[in-house]
Amino acid sequence: MKKKILVVDDDANVRGYLISLFEDNGYEVHAAGDTAQGFEKVKKVLPDVITLDIEMPGEWGPRFYQKLTMDDSLKNIPVIIISGLEGHQCAVKNAAATISKPFDPDRLIKIVTKVLS
Repeated sequence: MKKKILVVDDDANVRGYLISLFEDNGYEVHAAGDTAQGFEKVKKVLPDVITLDIEMPGEWGPRFYQKLTMDDSLKNIPVIIISGLEGHQCAVKNAAATISKPFDPDRLIKIVTKVLS
């Protein structure tokens, strides 16, 4: 069975790229353009890992992460931060990994593989 990844990013180009990248590497991918949509999808899909942008309209990524960790059925889903925001490494202290935009797709796949192993 394919591992499921939920991509939460407001940038349609980044979202599309990540979807293609993960699908090309054998993952089942779901996506959301904001944190509200992301939270709905995470409850329906129960992904194996989430990639999360920090700076988005409405609620930012750290708030989404906080809500995730407050839900017993969701709090153990690993989150990989993918952000172009300066200082984003501090935004989510317990993230499984943090990667800066623009990112190396091979490095990202290695990180995802490691997080899922």
